[in-house]
Amino acid sequence: MSALELARSIFKVAHLTGQFKLRSGLTSTEYFDKYRFESQPKILRQIAVALAPLIPKGIQILAGLEMGGIPIATALSLETGLPAVFVRKEAKAYGTCRVAEGLETLRDTRVCIIEDVITTGGQVILSAEDLRREGAVVEHVLCVISRQQGGEEKLKTARLEMTSLFTQAQLKQAAKD
Repeated sequence: MSALELARSIFKVAHLTGQFKLRSGLTSTEYFDKYRFESQPKILRQIAVALAPLIPKGIQILAGLEMGGIPIATALSLETGLPAVFVRKEAKAYGTCRVAEGLETLRDTRVCIIEDVITTGGQVILSAEDLRREGAVVEHVLCVISRQQGGEEKLKTARLEMTSLFTQAQLKQAAKD
């Protein structure tokens, strides 16, 4: 599947219009429902194929953020053979009581955060701080869609370099082409 075909597929299944409150607190008249593209095996596989070459060299672990980043990190792990961890918004109060589940330790490992849609990057920054407290080296973030609403700039101030597969504008343009 070409990048244009993938963009059209994502737009077709995930683009919604109406009134939506975003995690950032902002309100939007359009929304990309990530679960609609993450639940489609053909699209999810093609997202993993397209994201794989964007993983920076030297990355040892993929960190999927709760909840939308987890299916993408899993698909990307299957595509690349890199192990994945699943990052909670906060550590659970029972069992392992860990914020990052899946591997025994993250100490001194190069971790790339995997996210679905980034608006302001707020949760990514919080999760990166959690991973760094676990001893991980976190400098990179991959996402499927950047809404282009300040996230990339905020991530830079948190020493995180973001790469997106598509921007919101690119998805809209692909739907028109």
